[in-house]
Amino acid sequence: MKKPLENYAFIDSQNLNLGIQELGWNLDFKKFRIYLREKYGVEKAFLFLGFIPENQNLYTSLQSYGFILVFKPILEYADGRVKGNCDAELVLHAMIEFPNYKKAIIVSGDGDFYCLVRYLREKRKLFCVIAPNQFRYSALLKKSAGKLLAFMNDLRRKLQYNKKKRTPSRRDR
Repeated sequence: MKKPLENYAFIDSQNLNLGIQELGWNLDFKKFRIYLREKYGVEKAFLFLGFIPENQNLYTSLQSYGFILVFKPILEYADGRVKGNCDAELVLHAMIEFPNYKKAIIVSGDGDFYCLVRYLREKRKLFCVIAPNQFRYSALLKKSAGKLLAFMNDLRRKLQYNKKKRTPSRRDR
């Protein structure tokens, strides 16, 4: 029996990407969107990220997988680093959408979401917090989410991005 799609996911893309990469693999976002739908009944998945014009093809792909992208302008530093912290946008959207979802799934290991997680849990609107890396996440999330804390460490086989091997054409043979 399929889960009814009545939950929303709020995803800190930077924290997700860095957490997974620290584990030594890359996330397949298409598989991840399917996973969220099937495992958690996620109707809408909001992905929060800094906007970089050169990444338009990536953004188009993410949207085609079913993510709703929420952008924040980035800051570029003189040394070439970029910063696009989207924490406030994630919290704001979780509250704007509050009446529209049954339960929220927060995807991040960042302790800045402590108050949001605590509030959602108090209101019985928290399904879970999914921290990308069990070895690097904030203890504040453990405190606020309690038993509603899950990790992605064991999902590599299910969600890893694998480059598609090109089959040789006749010209290549």
